[in-house]
Amino acid sequence: MSGRDSFTLALANQMLHFSRYIAVKRTQRIMKFRIPTLLNAGTASLLIVCSVCFARTWTSADGSKTFEGELVAYDQASGKVTVDKNGRKLSFNQSFLSADDITFVKQNASKLAVTAPAAGGGGSTAVNASLPDKLPDPDGKDADMSKPVQVFILMGQSNMLGFGNSGALKGMAADKYPYMVDDSGEWTTRKDVRNVFFVSGKQTTNDWLSGSNRNKFGPELGIGHYLGQAIDAPVMILKCCIGNRALGWDLLPPSADGTGAKGQSYQGDSEYGNRKVSAAKKAEKGWYAGLQYDQDISDAQGVLRDLDTFYPGATKYEVAGFFWWQGCSEGKGNPDTYDKNLAYLFADLKKDFNAPNAKFVGSTLGEHDKNAALAQKMFAFADAHDDAEFFYAKPVSKGGSCGHYGGDAETYMNVGEGMGKMMVELLSK
Repeated sequence: MSGRDSFTLALANQMLHFSRYIAVKRTQRIMKFRIPTLLNAGTASLLIVCSVCFARTWTSADGSKTFEGELVAYDQASGKVTVDKNGRKLSFNQSFLSADDITFVKQNASKLAVTAPAAGGGGSTAVNASLPDKLPDPDGKDADMSKPVQVFILMGQSNMLGFGNSGALKGMAADKYPYMVDDSGEWTTRKDVRNVFFVSGKQTTNDWLSGSNRNKFGPELGIGHYLGQAIDAPVMILKCCIGNRALGWDLLPPSADGTGAKGQSYQGDSEYGNRKVSAAKKAEKGWYAGLQYDQDISDAQGVLRDLDTFYPGATKYEVAGFFWWQGCSEGKGNPDTYDKNLAYLFADLKKDFNAPNAKFVGSTLGEHDKNAALAQKMFAFADAHDDAEFFYAKPVSKGGSCGHYGGDAETYMNVGEGMGKMMVELLSK
């Protein structure tokens, strides 16, 4: 075969491989398949896709375990590696990987399409703390996308989940919350605040902040409007929660040390994102603390890895703050150590989102006086942390949390506004 013929054949093979690569990528976009499900023996073109998308066979440090997955993120500071395994995001320290895998991660980290959070987390964006008691209507303008999206993660239980009646809110908004509706009585929309909501892996909202997002709402409306008005940057309200949970049980953070129900600690077999409760541990303990913590954090981190899908046009972000609103289910947890668990929660959230400067705002239950046992634990936590506050909800609440305040729209709006203002004050310090 002549040199020219050899060159022509090689070029033809490369073009064939490239055409197959394009076809595979189109199939991925349409059917949302992941690389590992497409790999099959003898398909050379797919090896090209793997090299582009960072898919490989991963091996444990001791060489005993392997799995197929795609590298999606790497935090050099903490050594945390995130891999997509058939649509499930696994995060773990690089020490769990073989030396070859660690080398692969470090060599390809700078090529990842996922944008890492801005360094520090919080405190880098201008905040206007001089806000009126009643906000003006949103101006309808897009945010300045040259700045990192300021992400605020909302967690908790049924109070945070929200049962406020949107229809009732619309009827009273012109009088009590005029920024929520325009002159014709229709919902206004903030084009600088993205409203994203996940419930245990299921997306329920991904839109601009407006009263029309859902039939029921929580504190996110009041929070989002105040943050959008005060912050000179794009804002994302990222709510990940579900009801009937307890901080001392389902939401127990990873670093909790003997402060869960019955004095238990967080039970898991490895680092976050790859925790699996073994049969032996189940037989020994009979429970798994922190399962909901894992789910909520996984949902939030998944959103941030796919930032442009949830905030169109965004390329960078920083987690600026956390909001927490407890439900009435803490009885199955450990109310006596609630303040300690809040401290563990705040510390673990900062670590999991690389946000050491982020702020924390919580709210008491609407039915609790300041001297209620759980409220006292909340205030004790806030008193011990300069970057955390708790809003006292009883003066602006109707009914109790176990009845979800009867769906009272004012309760959810008032508490949301109070928490939003409190966060603005913390950010402006």
